Amino acid sequence: MAVLHLNAENFDQTVSAADVALVDFWAPWCGPCKMLGPVFEEAAGDIGDKAVLAKVNVDEQQDLAARFGVTSIPTIIIFKSGKEVNRSLGFIDKAKIISLTNV
Repeated sequence: MAVLHLNAENFDQTVSAADVALVDFWAPWCGPCKMLGPVFEEAAGDIGDKAVLAKVNVDEQQDLAARFGVTSIPTIIIFKSGKEVNRSLGFIDKAKIISLTNV
């Protein structure tokens, strides 16, 4: 499954409709975010339909970042049935991303 790009209009519907969703809060100027991006995309291919993987650009979606208390990027928030169950800060490898879907 491809990585989705979320905004204020589609965030709640997308995350609540998924059994498990991993949402990467990032910015284009962030070095660790640039490193994580391709790894996140690759993990999405391996995960397939097991979970929804999505990205939120914090520069464009400041209200979403504030709503979830994202003060450091990259931050991956793990949602189960629309509720936050965990989060990961900073760069992580593909194996760790895949393991986050096991909630």
